Amino acid sequence: MTSLPTQPISPLDGRYRSAVAGLGDFLSEAGLNKARVHVEVEWLVYLTEHSLLGASPLSPAEVAELRAWAADFGQAEIDQLAETERTTQHDVKAVEYLVRGKLDEMDLGRLAELTHVCCTSEDINNLSYAITVKQAVAEVWRPKLESVIVELARQAEQYRELPMMSRTHGQPATPTTLGKEIAVFVHRLSRQVAQLDQIEYLGKFSGATGTWAAHLAADPDADWLAISREFVEGLDLDWNPITTQIESHDWQAELYSRIAHVNRILHNLATDIWSYISIGYFRQIPVEGATGSSTMPHKVNPIRFENAEANLELSNAILDSLAETLVTSRWQRDLTDSSAQRNIGVGLGHSVLALDNILKGLGQIDAAPEALAADLDANWEVLGEAIQTVIRAEVTAGRSTIKDPYAALKELTRGRRIGQAELVEFIAGLEIGDAAKQRLLALTPATYTGAAAQLLDLLRG
Repeated sequence: MTSLPTQPISPLDGRYRSAVAGLGDFLSEAGLNKARVHVEVEWLVYLTEHSLLGASPLSPAEVAELRAWAADFGQAEIDQLAETERTTQHDVKAVEYLVRGKLDEMDLGRLAELTHVCCTSEDINNLSYAITVKQAVAEVWRPKLESVIVELARQAEQYRELPMMSRTHGQPATPTTLGKEIAVFVHRLSRQVAQLDQIEYLGKFSGATGTWAAHLAADPDADWLAISREFVEGLDLDWNPITTQIESHDWQAELYSRIAHVNRILHNLATDIWSYISIGYFRQIPVEGATGSSTMPHKVNPIRFENAEANLELSNAILDSLAETLVTSRWQRDLTDSSAQRNIGVGLGHSVLALDNILKGLGQIDAAPEALAADLDANWEVLGEAIQTVIRAEVTAGRSTIKDPYAALKELTRGRRIGQAELVEFIAGLEIGDAAKQRLLALTPATYTGAAAQLLDLLRG
């Protein structure tokens, strides 16, 4: 049997690569190594700028060349690291040798022993992961989420006054507006975004067991805690001073749990929109040339929302596992986090893919006002809530002596549909004040939407 050419195993690197490709700049092996090189170079520059451990300052041109090399990390460096790691069997050591090689090329071999000095691998790794995850969230995942929120807000405004039958427990209930129901998701997602903004991206830089022991042995007079803090914060990260060999990963657990919460809200959105499509509240806009079914030519399937559901579930399976796994490390260090963190991109990737599908799906639907109106007109019994509430107020005000208004409406409406004529006849015979009676007679399911439209104004606040 002839083998296929090398193929990607994950659909994120195959069928769906175009939707998630941006994550590869940060959460791939190459993206991680680029960040490692950046950290190693910045540490070397820091040591020379502050004349630590016997270092003398580099010239501005030398600093610029080193930083430009780290920033331009590309295929040549990727290939060289792969070749070196075949010998070292250690990814961070391969990065160290890569930096040493660049120093030799620049005739700066005298600084070679400052490369990776006082660092354990995890000093480099934890900062590199924090940098890449922060960038991936800020530059890829977050903009995609914001695009979905913006589109939902646009549709919420578009449909703010379009009346719609609510369904609680799947049964007809007090009407709302389609815009208000979409606004619920805008509000929920916006709250999560605000909380995401509060998450710290922590980094440690304190040696083999978090004690700065080697640092103090080499230079007991330097304020290594202050140096560590300044270096970590200089990478636009938050400093974690008290750790074992590893940064404790609590911030990662917090971040992935928050993203998983966003995913669950999006999952709820996808199932709701799918259900509204199913009952005809939304029309799907056919995509030119697309096929809905291999055998049924008429079909336009809500596949964008179905795809989103599946990918949100896959994303959460990974993110939940990461949040659970990463917060535990045996004593001062074990390697469970190393294997787990290599899947951060997979977890975020499935979420990005889901967001992409939701955004495209939202762009391929239109509300069907006639279907919404027909459903409302077929369920006049939902006005029973309004009628019994008005009667209670009239009794309290002394304008009615009706006993147990709720029971009266329950007898009239529960488990059966009644039409406008029957309801009007019932209202006309009520012993209530004339103003109240006229309000009820003017009410229809389509106008019984309370403050639903007005609630959208709160999204702007």
